[in-house]
Amino acid sequence: LICFPVASDISLTGGTVVQRIRLADEVENPGMASGMLEEDLIQYYQFLAEKGDVQAQVGLGQLHLHGGRGVEQNHQRAFEYFNQAANAGNSHAMAFLGKMYSEGSDVVPQSNETALQYFKKAADMGNPVGQSGLGMAYLYGRGVPVNYELALKYFQKAAEQGWVDGQLQLGSMYYNGIGVKKDYKQALKYFNLASQGGHILAFYNLAQMHATGTGVMRSCHTAVELFKNVCERGRWSERLMTAYNSYKDGDSNSAVVQYLLLAEQGYEVAQSNAAFILDQKEASIVGENETYPRALLHWNRAASQGYTVARIKLGDYHFYGFGTDVDYETAFIHYRLASEQQHSAQAMFNLGYMHEKGLGIKQVSKLAKETLNKQEKLNYSLHVPSVLTVTTLFQLPPNSTNLSSSLNCSLEVFSHIDMDQLLGPEWDLYLMTIIALLLGTIIAYRQRQHQAIPRAAGLRPAVPQQEPPPEHQPPQ
Repeated sequence: LICFPVASDISLTGGTVVQRIRLADEVENPGMASGMLEEDLIQYYQFLAEKGDVQAQVGLGQLHLHGGRGVEQNHQRAFEYFNQAANAGNSHAMAFLGKMYSEGSDVVPQSNETALQYFKKAADMGNPVGQSGLGMAYLYGRGVPVNYELALKYFQKAAEQGWVDGQLQLGSMYYNGIGVKKDYKQALKYFNLASQGGHILAFYNLAQMHATGTGVMRSCHTAVELFKNVCERGRWSERLMTAYNSYKDGDSNSAVVQYLLLAEQGYEVAQSNAAFILDQKEASIVGENETYPRALLHWNRAASQGYTVARIKLGDYHFYGFGTDVDYETAFIHYRLASEQQHSAQAMFNLGYMHEKGLGIKQVSKLAKETLNKQEKLNYSLHVPSVLTVTTLFQLPPNSTNLSSSLNCSLEVFSHIDMDQLLGPEWDLYLMTIIALLLGTIIAYRQRQHQAIPRAAGLRPAVPQQEPPPEHQPPQ
């Protein structure tokens, strides 16, 4: 299996950092952090580090040690930053220097003795990374005699502070019965905690337990999902960032080719990003007639892996007939899935609209109102369109004469608007301004009407003329 070499290549810190940036999310939420650091921000941290800021030195050291967030892996720079911070007495920097000496590299020669010195200094200051490093030393006898009791002690201290490596190693000791009695429930507990921190080996061990039914009910589905999570963190996942950088540099053709290759390997991010580029018609290497059908295929694959935006896109494609025939019923199904499974406010709004218009389902105004109210609670940015849409539901039917009832319903809708949240604390000033503009418009309109009517002052009303009496005719 692919997951075996991936898991065996994982170091103490959990492996390569993989950035999963979805292009559609960047467009929908421009202010959302993508995880990438801007060049000017990196330069600012470098400036602080040069001025002796210890926190900046430790942060840059970790970035260069693992790579990611737009920073290339560079052990030489990492060692320099950690060394500066350690000389200033920072326990975190000492612990990471111990890690670098423990693992060894082209820059830092492997040395258990030097690693042990740094781990002890950090652990004495209560640092969980140093405690975990000491635990590893006693567990495997690196520079010290093997001592499972001390290893367990230091791992527990690190785990209590939430350090994922301590949690992972505690789980392994309970799972294998090293220094303690085998306890699969405790192993499962600590593996779960480590997986919440993103440790790949925790995912791998949990997958093994679910696959074999060890300490937990056997679940092949859960095991496959966990193994897939491990596989997606292999070295080939670095191509995701290569494709993203190509797209940001304006080379959409290169980006879409790389995303399509990764999409065939099952990466949901690659599937959704390839579909996004095709959807925006930014890839000139794909024919005009193939753009939407190919995008539909990859939106479908990404939606099958739980991506909400992809599920809504499937609804849009069937609603408008992009890459397929117009099919309101299928569009309704996709919107409903996004609404029920992922609680998407946009999907709820679309469902409410389809209920109102009777598209793909029988027209039901009451259900449309309920659906729009639900999405309004989930996403207040859709408050205004939802209120306007709900108001249209109270338009009078052709055979209705109950005007007061319709007006009352509309007023009831607007009574639920939170003006402070909608327009801010100064909403009353906005309202007075709007009223003043309306009054000014009405006054100007009335004046124009008045000027258009000719004056009748000083004229007497004309006296109606009476017809003269018929002339007297002599008798014959």
